[in-house]
Amino acid sequence: MKAELLYEGKAKKVYLSTTDSERLVLSYKNDATAFNGKKKENFPGKGRLNNEITSVIFPYLHEKGIKSHFVKKLNETEQLVLKTTIIPLEVVVRNLATGSITKRLGFKEETPFSPPLVELFYKNDSLNDPLINDDHALLLTNISAEELRDIKAKAIEINTVLQGFFRSMNLILVDFKLEFGLLSDGTIILADEISPDTCRLWDIETKEKMDKDVFRQGIGDLITVYEKILQRLEARV
Repeated sequence: MKAELLYEGKAKKVYLSTTDSERLVLSYKNDATAFNGKKKENFPGKGRLNNEITSVIFPYLHEKGIKSHFVKKLNETEQLVLKTTIIPLEVVVRNLATGSITKRLGFKEETPFSPPLVELFYKNDSLNDPLINDDHALLLTNISAEELRDIKAKAIEINTVLQGFFRSMNLILVDFKLEFGLLSDGTIILADEISPDTCRLWDIETKEKMDKDVFRQGIGDLITVYEKILQRLEARV
């Protein structure tokens, strides 16, 4: 199913598909990174968990009318996706203040954002993925102002859907990162992954952190936490 390796990132490898030039194979790695790669560790089984979790969430989004590159799960660590040209933006949606924004702007931990706050970061490892504004985004990418508005609107729509989805599993969606890609016809769709690597999730009752922050902050076992998320997803679906 997979052929030539096209790209290797921090968490995934991207391969050409042997059967369709308009599709790719994503292979999830066991590596965990934080602080733009400054902290790194290998966790056997992490790739399987992120693949399994994303392979539940994307079909759920499809049911709600949100298009993504996801086609199907191929095996424990790989999935088939539509070929897209990734737009070099990380779109972060924040429902509660935590992490970098409390340090950058002085928001008190758990300050609610209503409406949700959308931030843009330029996907560039050599620049440490800097925070940018809309004008920067238009200069640094090949998208139009209308397409940028559409991306931000999609991010808010996805947030609304996922907030309810995770709430049904007694989880708070604190914030999360999205990436979008262009199909060959210019259509913009959701890409990358949605997992505890890209979302901050807290237990509603205990406020236990159930995402990659356990690795960032050294406060728990990453595999155990990701297993709990998958179990809640499977029970919900």
